Amino acid sequence: MNPSSLPVLLTSSVIAHDRGVRLQNPQERERLAMESIRQWRTISPDTPLVLCDGSSFDFRPLVAALPDGHDIECLNFQNDIAAVQKRGRGYGEGEIVRHAIEHSKLIQSAGCFAKCTSKLWVENFEECLLQWNGDLLLKAVFDNVFTPWKPTTLAYIDTRFYMASLGTYQRLFLHAHHAVHAQQGHSLEECFRDIFLKEQPPTCLMSPPPVISGVGGGTGVYYKNSALRKLKERWRYARVKRNPLFRPWFSEV
Repeated sequence: MNPSSLPVLLTSSVIAHDRGVRLQNPQERERLAMESIRQWRTISPDTPLVLCDGSSFDFRPLVAALPDGHDIECLNFQNDIAAVQKRGRGYGEGEIVRHAIEHSKLIQSAGCFAKCTSKLWVENFEECLLQWNGDLLLKAVFDNVFTPWKPTTLAYIDTRFYMASLGTYQRLFLHAHHAVHAQQGHSLEECFRDIFLKEQPPTCLMSPPPVISGVGGGTGVYYKNSALRKLKERWRYARVKRNPLFRPWFSEV
């Protein structure tokens, strides 16, 4: 497929069912989701967008008012509020992705998607898109990369942004959120990591990594992506990629 036709799924919950999320104001969450759409339109104007909200918020009137909102697909449904409150927002996110891939015409037509948490965008999306292998691309976070006396280990998979074919996502991660237990410190990121380590999918870690910007729902503040931080992140990835234990995991691009 043409990489430019890869839809970006923005996962949203205007009403934060997880009481531990710092950013609770629905109006602010709504505003930031719309900011994300505008940023994506600037970064990659021709990329199809799917906005799926798990709190029954209908973005269609707001999106229709945008100059280029006619080709943005908006979906909404009601998440299991009790389950999200019990397990954490990662459970809700998993349900939002499940709903989107089952109901989005754009994703069904493409057979694949890039997922990004709403309120966020990827500054170097076009660079990441060049790595697209038609199957799976993830961002991994490693511990002890610059600590030579400790072994480098995979800490978690960053689920804020990834790319996947429908088949691969459904096979590996469709039910990953069922293992989320945030109160016990087991988030969606750790669930993805556990599946990744079990299945060991080759050549699927992005390198260079995505530069993710916007506001984190858990913290309610904008990320600070300084030039030094971006350089350090690339250096971190290059160092891990040189390790023979991890080299087979990385994208061949």
